[in-house]
Amino acid sequence: MNLRQLEVFIAVADTKSFSKGAEVAFITQSTVSQNIFALEEEFGIKLFDRTGKGALLTEGGKVLLERARRLLHYAGEIPAAMGRFKGVEEANLRIAGSSIPGEYLIPAALPLLIRRYPGINITLTQGDSRQVLEWIMSEIVEYGVVGGHFTGEGLEFNPLSRDEIVLVAPAGHRWAASGPIRVEELLGEPFVVREAGSGTGQNTIAALRNAGIAVEALRQAAILGSNNAVTRAVIAGVGVSFVSAVSVEQELLQGSLVRVPIEGITITRQFFLVKRKGRELSPAAKAFSEVMLELYGDGSTDPSAPAV
Repeated sequence: MNLRQLEVFIAVADTKSFSKGAEVAFITQSTVSQNIFALEEEFGIKLFDRTGKGALLTEGGKVLLERARRLLHYAGEIPAAMGRFKGVEEANLRIAGSSIPGEYLIPAALPLLIRRYPGINITLTQGDSRQVLEWIMSEIVEYGVVGGHFTGEGLEFNPLSRDEIVLVAPAGHRWAASGPIRVEELLGEPFVVREAGSGTGQNTIAALRNAGIAVEALRQAAILGSNNAVTRAVIAGVGVSFVSAVSVEQELLQGSLVRVPIEGITITRQFFLVKRKGRELSPAAKAFSEVMLELYGDGSTDPSAPAV
């Protein structure tokens, strides 16, 4: 048994749902099921009845819930006490994120960070990946999260989770029901693209170049400055676009966008937590790093790998 399992257990008990509990705990539903199963195996009792009215606590589950709440309450006091000791009680944290990390990853991590260190005052600035790196080098921010590994002296890249970049088209587009398209079919199709410096754009350019397509050969209908603007433009029929799969989950589920597979091409990229080399970080920045690595850490990629 560990505290995270108890947090997941309480989330399911409070929401009476494994799927809603997953949203509250910022994990997948399958991970929720694994945590609950582990607790049931450890205690040798069933904790929830799966009914038409949701996941309802068994009598044994009710006993655990009462004690789990007390335990997590006491455990929650420990980071606050240690935070005051380390100077995080009243601390200003300046961080930056490129479009996708700044809009999705970092905001999702803030509840856990603030719960552990309630005295942190956070300022989050968004820009494209190169702007974020410039802000780090200029010491405007202590940490940044970007969607690619870029060249640059004096920067330390720590790998986080991976993301897939997908081709999307508006509902009703001729590619919607065509199955995988050939890469040559991209030529002549109007594209909505991000501004230069975007991590999504850099990874897309590299993948297309490897497939024999120069980005200059694509017909650019619009160049926009934010991921949300690109998404809205594609829905409106301005053109198609390569976007982060994380950023269009809702639009794909709702059917306002369709995902278009391309024969022989899968584009993935890794997010990175970036700081200046050799600089002493504030306690607040160290706390942010710990939370980001806990939630999104992925040590499978060498941060010194060739830059994109």
